[in-house]
Amino acid sequence: MKYGESVLHVEPYGIDAIPEKERHGKSRSQFTLWLGSNLTIADFALGFFPIALGMSWSWTLAALVVGNLLGAYALSLCAAMGPYFGMPQLIISRRLFGRWGGYVPAFLNYLSTIGWFSVNNILGAFGLRVLFPTWPFWQAALVLVVLQGLIAVFGHNLIHAYERVMSVVLGVLFLIVTIVVWHNPRLMHYHPVLQANPWVMFALVVAAALSYVGSWGPYASDYSRYLPSPRSKAPVMIWSFLGAFIGSLWLELVGAGVAIVAGAATNPIMALHQVMGGFGGVAVVAIVLGGTAADALNLYSNGLAAAALNIRLPRWSLAAMAALIGLALSLTASGSFEQYYENFLLLLGYWMTPWLAVMIADFYFIHHKLNIHTVESQSNMTWPALGSLLLGILVSIPFMSSTLYTGPVAHALGGADLTFYVGFLVAWVTYGIWSRPRSVR
Repeated sequence: MKYGESVLHVEPYGIDAIPEKERHGKSRSQFTLWLGSNLTIADFALGFFPIALGMSWSWTLAALVVGNLLGAYALSLCAAMGPYFGMPQLIISRRLFGRWGGYVPAFLNYLSTIGWFSVNNILGAFGLRVLFPTWPFWQAALVLVVLQGLIAVFGHNLIHAYERVMSVVLGVLFLIVTIVVWHNPRLMHYHPVLQANPWVMFALVVAAALSYVGSWGPYASDYSRYLPSPRSKAPVMIWSFLGAFIGSLWLELVGAGVAIVAGAATNPIMALHQVMGGFGGVAVVAIVLGGTAADALNLYSNGLAAAALNIRLPRWSLAAMAALIGLALSLTASGSFEQYYENFLLLLGYWMTPWLAVMIADFYFIHHKLNIHTVESQSNMTWPALGSLLLGILVSIPFMSSTLYTGPVAHALGGADLTFYVGFLVAWVTYGIWSRPRSVR
């Protein structure tokens, strides 16, 4: 049966290339997809981070803008690969890294997607318990898992339809939240003690914002691969960038505003409910719905990551399995959420940026492996790609800065986290040198 644009049929395709007869949609669909999925509770909670560090409004705004610019641009570069190959992002990656080498980013992205699912599910369950105080946490988490799991099981077309609706619904709800928060007089009286070295805090917040929105990159093509083969990459890039940048930056600024009014040390959901007053219920509904919009993507792409690891089960069953694992993680981590979220967010990008460097370098500049005219790599390991990824991670270890580990360079810089930039640069340069064709005498 032809899948086409059907919304209420379970998607029949997994990690195989999408045939031309099934290609459909417009590039602008990427705008509503990435806008809806970024008007979410994780972005909102991230806005508390710079205020908790004692950053001023100007430094907070600058850091969040820079981080989101970099992250959204990286996402858009990955999204543009989808229509070109008609494949999920990790299968495109396997063409570059080799069959076994491709297991490395596939496994790391499997962990990333299930981790993001649990982060959003914890916050969403907190929100449901504000609306329904008698519910225990496990019940709230289970309700959300069932809803998000059903969307992921039905697959690509239902996800796009859901995000189109959510981009409008959440846009209206968060516009109300923005107006209420921005008219609170406490915002005008926010004057934190000036930091002796604000660049350290600036680097940390840029890294966190970049890590969040850029973490969509390893599954961006999952949602653009059904688009018709493109004449130009620009439309997909532009629409993806705008949706991700606007949604993520907007919610982070709202979160920062709520943190100022209510205090950065409070629970983000309870703080929003308190600040909104009579509109508290509306705000919490927006938070809960935003979590479902993001987690539908996390579950769907987690199933594709599992398939890229050669777990030979139907795509829909892999998505259902991911929902159960995510539920277990949510129940386990909910008691220490703040530490869990901060550590996970910062550690996430340590593999992501070297991987992005290799993918972007090959597809946009070198054209060595990621070319539509080449067949999938038959080698088990493609060492220039895999070696560059691993070296990028290894060299960046001294620059890491988190509560779990602080490298010597980060310690010398007062805690500034430069891991993302170092890892990207090292992997980029290494791959560019390593993959150059050698002259034959």
